[in-house]
Amino acid sequence: MRIAAFLLALVAGLPALAEEVVLGLSKDTVSINTSFDGSEILIFGAVKREAPIQDDPRLQVIVTVSGPVETFTVRRKEKRFGIWVNTDAVEVDSAPSFYAVSSSTVLGLSISDTEDLRHKVSIPRAIRSVGAPDTIADATRFTDALIRIKSRSNQYQLNEGTVSVDEQTLFRTAIELPAALTEGDYQTRIFLTRGGEVISQYETSIYVRKVGLERWLFRLSRENALMYGLMSLAIAIGAGWAASAVFRMFRA
Repeated sequence: MRIAAFLLALVAGLPALAEEVVLGLSKDTVSINTSFDGSEILIFGAVKREAPIQDDPRLQVIVTVSGPVETFTVRRKEKRFGIWVNTDAVEVDSAPSFYAVSSSTVLGLSISDTEDLRHKVSIPRAIRSVGAPDTIADATRFTDALIRIKSRSNQYQLNEGTVSVDEQTLFRTAIELPAALTEGDYQTRIFLTRGGEVISQYETSIYVRKVGLERWLFRLSRENALMYGLMSLAIAIGAGWAASAVFRMFRA
């Protein structure tokens, strides 16, 4: 396939890609059960070349891992008459449930603003929010608030300087996945850049799934909400009764 693309480029009078990504993953499936407390994905690979290594500008590598896209409503709270109340609200149309970007150096030196806008690499570029009411002049602050909240829970990560690149050929990095993960495909992208310009990219995916009791509860909550609610109520009542019984036993 790559040989055919190379020959096609020559026939069309276009330059073939001088550097391409050859990727590897330590695992392509993450299973979530009741004891799941996070995981780590090792991403490694090499650069395949059709030309000698270029020393200047040096090769940089950027890796992004993006979870399923969701819609979020971000609300602003203000203190009025001594009580905190919700005032304005903005719906973020499209934001990844998890997003990590790792780079071999400072992200701003690895990719230009134009390329970042084109490929949506940085965290702010990965979020789409265009439906803010006209009455809200500072809509970007709501997106910033979402990024802060997700960053505190380690669901949004900016890991600069964590991609190791050896001899501009071999690269590796590790992405930490938190315990609170949404089930689905996690798009993984690798960018090779020089002088801030993307010269090659590669895409694959990691599948995150719930298994065992976690999977059964998840499906029950989606397919039979009434049964799930009744079961949750019964468990809460049972737990309350058990705690009361233990308390009475210690008081006796």
